[in-house]
Amino acid sequence: MSDESKNSETADIDPNASPADLKAAADDILKSAPKEQAELSPEEAMQKLEIEKEEMREQLLRTLADLENTRKRAERQVTDARIYAIEKFAGDLLSVSDNLGRALSALSEEDRNALSEPGRNLFEGIEMTQKELHTALARHGVTAIAAEPGDAFDPNQHQAVANIPSDQPNGTIASCFQPGWKIGERTLRAAMVAVSAGSAN
Repeated sequence: MSDESKNSETADIDPNASPADLKAAADDILKSAPKEQAELSPEEAMQKLEIEKEEMREQLLRTLADLENTRKRAERQVTDARIYAIEKFAGDLLSVSDNLGRALSALSEEDRNALSEPGRNLFEGIEMTQKELHTALARHGVTAIAAEPGDAFDPNQHQAVANIPSDQPNGTIASCFQPGWKIGERTLRAAMVAVSAGSAN
């Protein structure tokens, strides 16, 4: 609006006018001002409210979905923290299990039968120690990975260190050199295996 228009609107207002006259002049100015938005009909108002209600409903559903995802993510993090908190400690214990296994496999069945009573007691003590260690590991979610001859080779759980002729089907496990372990669903240490190349004949 130009200064001339402003002056024309205020020119008719007498500064010395009474409050009633000033109010009447203000009402005239307000009536002459263009309305920013026409009043809605009842049907249009109802339609607008329905749209706003649907928008609020969708926003509420999105918020609830976000909250549910946050809750599930927090639960998963707590569960993972509980399961995998001992991952490093469990990994350190695997060498203990390996050494116990080597001690037990050092003697053949014939040599075991030839042991004196103190020797048998020592051997049985090693067996019990290994069993208790594995039980304790299992109690905390640490379990051995299956790697028997004929089992399918799984690159996520098995590490192939050799490919040898074998009576086992081609591509399956022929033999296991070192047992593997997992904690929960995560591989803690892959089993070291030889993969069968099929029969040499």
